[in-house]
Amino acid sequence: MNKIELEKLITDHYERKIDELDEESNQLFEIFINKLDRGEIRAAEKKDGVWKVNTWVKQGILLGFRLGTNADFSLNDHFQFCDKQTYPLKNLKPLAKNNIRLVPGGSSVRRGAYLGNQVTLMPPMYINVGAYVDEGTMIDSHALVGSCAQIGRRVHVSAGSQVGGILEPVGALPVIIEDDVLVGGNCGIYEGTIIQTGAVLGAGTILTGSVPVYDLITEQIFRGSSETPLIIPTNAIVVPGSRKIQNNFALLHGLQISCPVIVKYRDSSTNLSTTLEELLR
Repeated sequence: MNKIELEKLITDHYERKIDELDEESNQLFEIFINKLDRGEIRAAEKKDGVWKVNTWVKQGILLGFRLGTNADFSLNDHFQFCDKQTYPLKNLKPLAKNNIRLVPGGSSVRRGAYLGNQVTLMPPMYINVGAYVDEGTMIDSHALVGSCAQIGRRVHVSAGSQVGGILEPVGALPVIIEDDVLVGGNCGIYEGTIIQTGAVLGAGTILTGSVPVYDLITEQIFRGSSETPLIIPTNAIVVPGSRKIQNNFALLHGLQISCPVIVKYRDSSTNLSTTLEELLR
């Protein structure tokens, strides 16, 4: 079944009432989820230089929740789990030949998440359904990759960071991190933010669609809107900052609000300090 046919069928079954779903719906979902799991289809793709959401892929993921029934996934009496039977853990055993490393220690990858070659997963971390993690990327300890988030090649998502996913609304763009990005520890990237190639987020940086980012080099202000995502430029180095609140009460008490700040753009010295040792991969 080609992508065009699959898109048409998924949209049709998604629009059905729950009592109209049948065995054909289940068979269709199995075709869909296997393609999603292998990375043959994605929740978002770059087309003509612009990231576009594939609404029908999100619809297919939601269809799986409607088709699923709660099932027992417990390993034993001490490790008890239950979830929709349509979304068990991803089977990683066949992927060992692709040099994917899932280091022991309590990590989980849900079925329907794609992992590229030589991805390294440090415990404990979690990758949700619909996420796309491309080759050579490291997801570090206590990191979260949300549903439908798109992460490029050779990215390092450091310990404690959250890459928010957006499953609903189905037309909303998920968080996107392009190639060669370094996400520092305890960062948060939310609301469909796009981090362009080579950017560096300093530890503790929080990016959302509603908080402006101030560029001290180009003297621009980057912000998202209901129509367009927040975009962090290529090679930008972003750190946590703050600005005064222009309100009499706030001025009286010296209050400030946090905001991200671009302090420089990557150069050779930055590249040396952010490159991961090949041995770690």
